[in-house]
Amino acid sequence: MQDERIFSCDDHIDLWALPPDLWQARMPDALRGGAPRVVEAGAMKLWKAGDRILGPSGLTMAQYSAIARAGIADEDGLRASTPELRLADMDRDGIWSSVIYGPSLLGLQIDDLELKAACLRAYNDWAAEFNAIAPGRLCVLPVLPAHDAQAAVAELARVAKLGHRGAILYCFETKVTDPQWETLWQAAALHELPISFHIGGGGSLIDLDPASWKLAAWAAVTPMQMDEPLAAMVLSGALERNPKMRLVLAEAGIGWVPYMIERMDSAFEKHGASAKDYRIEQKPSEIFRRQVLVTFEEEPLGPKLLPLLGEDNVMWASDYPHPDSPFPHSRKAIDEAFAGLDPALRRKATGENCRRLYHLA
Repeated sequence: MQDERIFSCDDHIDLWALPPDLWQARMPDALRGGAPRVVEAGAMKLWKAGDRILGPSGLTMAQYSAIARAGIADEDGLRASTPELRLADMDRDGIWSSVIYGPSLLGLQIDDLELKAACLRAYNDWAAEFNAIAPGRLCVLPVLPAHDAQAAVAELARVAKLGHRGAILYCFETKVTDPQWETLWQAAALHELPISFHIGGGGSLIDLDPASWKLAAWAAVTPMQMDEPLAAMVLSGALERNPKMRLVLAEAGIGWVPYMIERMDSAFEKHGASAKDYRIEQKPSEIFRRQVLVTFEEEPLGPKLLPLLGEDNVMWASDYPHPDSPFPHSRKAIDEAFAGLDPALRRKATGENCRRLYHLA
């Protein structure tokens, strides 16, 4: 790994793999009763917040886990949230450093927004403890509250002091076009912490139903739902006004992005002059190349499109421990995906861009 350090820019710690005492051990007494906890439900264990079921705890089935598929011991389903074991899996897979998203693809489903914000703070504290085991290799990203921009700004400042290197905003839980969010973009630029939007929402026609054809349809289209947040951040001027801010579109894939960039340029050329509220001074493609990075995984056409996007704007991801991850054969997957391409482009996409963005070792 010393010869070619691979940095995976979008891995996961899912709710089902989190330590069962994560929230109960960190929440203040007044909020502990409503905070997530693990309860027995027959042969299963479930996460609950109040009376609401959030999901299972301790899943070990191969259809949910590349760890189980690989035949690696994970009896309690918590291997991914055990730093020493996760590092062992990274060594097994040839991955030097991992940027990690959690605690849920669809966010933390708690209706009480103040309670939810407190739960996110507790998660962010745990994430800082997790990262401290190997600061140059582990990078669990904290999650910002999405119900109020000032709360998000305050939490960004707090997690920056904890040593976090970026932050997640669930862009589908709010409306990033609301002027209140300008304060967060300013704060992100000030602290020089990239803000990540991760896939998981944005659709209106197809529900996420694991027992239906809708699951496959949802999985097929959800990366492209990032088109609206991207267009909003670029054309509203949020990025241009804050040139030190970096935006990451996580797990968005890259096949649709070259078209989107050209489409934004064309639309801006035709309709930009009619804007009475704000008109960007640079072309959308210029703003994108300066400030936006997109992550991708196994994508047949993806590497061939990298030159169209710009070699500084893409980051490869393993997606460990999700079942579609190439773990524990990521090196082989990278060799196949980048075969015949410029080695310098490969190095940037699989390491240098991620390392530089998050200031990793």
